[in-house]
Amino acid sequence: MMKCAYLDIFVGISGDMLLGVLVDAGCPLEAIQEALGDLPVVLTAEKVTRGGLRGTLVRVEASPGATRSSSPGTHAHRSWRDLAAILDALAMPEARRAQAQRVLRRLAEAEARVHGVAVEEVHFHELGGLDTLADIVGALAGLETLGVERLYASPIPLAYGWVDTAHGRLPVPPPAVMELVRGFPTRLVDVEGETVTPTGAALATTLAAGIGEPPPLRVSTVAYGAGQKDFPGVPNLLRLILGEARESDVLTEELVLLETNLDDMNPELQPALLNALFAAGALDAWLTPIIMKKGRPALLVTALAPPDRTEAVAQALLRHSTTFGLRLSRCERRCLEREMRQVETPWGPVAVKVGFLDGQVITAAPEYEDCARLAEQQGVPVRRIYAAALAKAEEML
Repeated sequence: MMKCAYLDIFVGISGDMLLGVLVDAGCPLEAIQEALGDLPVVLTAEKVTRGGLRGTLVRVEASPGATRSSSPGTHAHRSWRDLAAILDALAMPEARRAQAQRVLRRLAEAEARVHGVAVEEVHFHELGGLDTLADIVGALAGLETLGVERLYASPIPLAYGWVDTAHGRLPVPPPAVMELVRGFPTRLVDVEGETVTPTGAALATTLAAGIGEPPPLRVSTVAYGAGQKDFPGVPNLLRLILGEARESDVLTEELVLLETNLDDMNPELQPALLNALFAAGALDAWLTPIIMKKGRPALLVTALAPPDRTEAVAQALLRHSTTFGLRLSRCERRCLEREMRQVETPWGPVAVKVGFLDGQVITAAPEYEDCARLAEQQGVPVRRIYAAALAKAEEML
């Protein structure tokens, strides 16, 4: 069984709402505060009601006596580079740091696209971006404390109206939010005002293994995190559903299929096109011979991409091929839980990909690159090394 969490974003999500729902689910506030290390912020939590429902409200405030010189940048605003440096200096597990840097980078990239500046020129306001770091690092620490192995989220709700920001009055959803939800399922919500913040959107779309319907869960905990505002007519809450799921039930993810037909591209350029698609983040890409109208032979180019890399893969397909357009469609991929293991052959070690179903090994495949490397080093046909590695791998079945 695997412990999973589902973010039911029925009104909205922000960084502090995510912290609130994790505390409401049983994560001690002190554990999150401790995870923030020397970051000069203080977290407080209180029980509140929103639309007649109770929830936990977490506030992130500057530490008493914190000064502008306590970290790179100024209290008024810090750049993405400043915040990345602060994050690098915080003591935390490297896996958490890598995830936090990923969320922060996506947030900065969205702001950069919106304002037409380089990522290095993006600045964070309010507590000089320290609240953003607290939200990101605190959310990751809270999920770990609760033992969440996989996170899912509902479609992102899109409200309407206007919001006042350091850049002036902006439409709701904020432009950075719209950048962050590109390629992800969304839905309209009849609420006037900002319900999804850029930090909330970055956390949900980066950390969730899938956005859509919840996986089959044996529910153990239901928690609510409160937003700062109290919208009329709706409870401004974020709901977290914790539970256990069989591993084979949670390995379905939503992907985007990108396709185009080519009948005028030099075949010598095709390998470069595939390389560009993979470099842009495609999970897989392939070429299929087809016959088009008037009996013309052509090529079907197909790429499979996660939602957050759809735009990059689409750009690569447009830039590196002769097409004038492409088709996009949503699909689901269901795959085995997998891990890499190593087997010994007479010529050296070979990595093997092992697939599990219901906790049992049902398939294994040697990594071809390892076999090819050993074949070149040892002067042995690659098929012999592959066969030896496969025989060892099949002993696991």
